[in-house]
Amino acid sequence: MIKKLSELNIGERGIVVNIVGKGALIRRLLDMGIVRGVEIRVIRKAPLGDPIEFEIKGYYLSLRRDEARHVFVEVVK
Repeated sequence: MIKKLSELNIGERGIVVNIVGKGALIRRLLDMGIVRGVEIRVIRKAPLGDPIEFEIKGYYLSLRRDEARHVFVEVVK
């Protein structure tokens, strides 16, 4: 099942399948290690849902919900 990264619940994992957007945003996501094929897991969300903390490649990364909407993942069960 393909979902936006922002739609995953706490504890869910996914494999990045696509990143959509323009210019600087995509470059920033790629520089942070969010590339196709990498596994990413939701660690926690702020009380109002923004930002969201992820674990990727052994480190923790916080993204705004708007940024996470540009990343599509295949949910891993």
